[in-house]
Amino acid sequence: MKIEKFDSLESTNKYCEALDLNQVEDFTCYWALTQTAGIGQRGNHWEAAPGMNLTFSLVLHPTFLPADRQFKLTEALSLALVDFLSPLTSHLSPSIKWPNDIYVDGHKICGTLVSARLVGNSIASAICGIGLNVNQRMFPDWVPHPTSLALLTDKQYELEPLLQQLLACIERRYNELKNGKDSEGEYLSHLLNLGVPAHYKYKEEKVEATITGVDPHGHLLLTTTDGRRLCCGMKEIALLM
Repeated sequence: MKIEKFDSLESTNKYCEALDLNQVEDFTCYWALTQTAGIGQRGNHWEAAPGMNLTFSLVLHPTFLPADRQFKLTEALSLALVDFLSPLTSHLSPSIKWPNDIYVDGHKICGTLVSARLVGNSIASAICGIGLNVNQRMFPDWVPHPTSLALLTDKQYELEPLLQQLLACIERRYNELKNGKDSEGEYLSHLLNLGVPAHYKYKEEKVEATITGVDPHGHLLLTTTDGRRLCCGMKEIALLM
C-alpha cells in the first residue's frame, strides 16, 4: 500500500487519469487535503470543505476480474465503507444507496466513483475515487441530505489515521474479491430500500416501486406497484427523497 499526499488538487480522479497507470503500483492511493473541483456520480460536483474530509483516489489493477464482472469491484468498495463506518456509528447502521453511495440515518456521508479501463475481456486498471465527509459540519444548501462523522458522533477526527483504517478495510475486501469471494448477498443486505416501496423518477416518469435486487452487470431491478419490472442503469432512475 502506497499513499501519495497532496495539499491541493483539482480532482484526484483527474490526476490519476493523466498518469500512465501501467507504471502505477496496485493499491496506490492519491490523497488530496483539498479538492478544488471534485467529481461525483452523474458528472456532479463533489462538495468538500478544504482540509476537513477524506478525498482520495485509489488505483487498482484487478486483472483477475472479467470486464462483465466489474460491478463486483463496486460491491467490494461499498462493503469496505460499511465495514469502516459501522463501528464509528454503532448507534446507526450505514446503508448502500445503489450503486455506491453510503448513507447513515437517511443522509449521505460518502460517495464513490469507479472508472475502469478494459483490455480485451479483462479490467487492466481502475481508478476508485472516494469522498468521505469527516469533520465538515456546514454544507451548502444545494447539497442533498448531507451528513458527516462529526455531525453523527460530535467528535473531530485526525484524517491520516482515519485514511489508514479505511484503506485497511478496502484492502481486506479487495483481497477477498481477488480470492474469489462472492459478496452479492452481503451487498444486498445493506442496500437502501431493498424490498421497501419508494418513489423514483424513472426516465421522465414518477413511479412507486420496490427494489428486488441487482443484476450481475450492476443494473438495479425493481417492480412497480402496477407490476412492471424495471432493469435500470445509472442515468435511468433516481430515488425521490
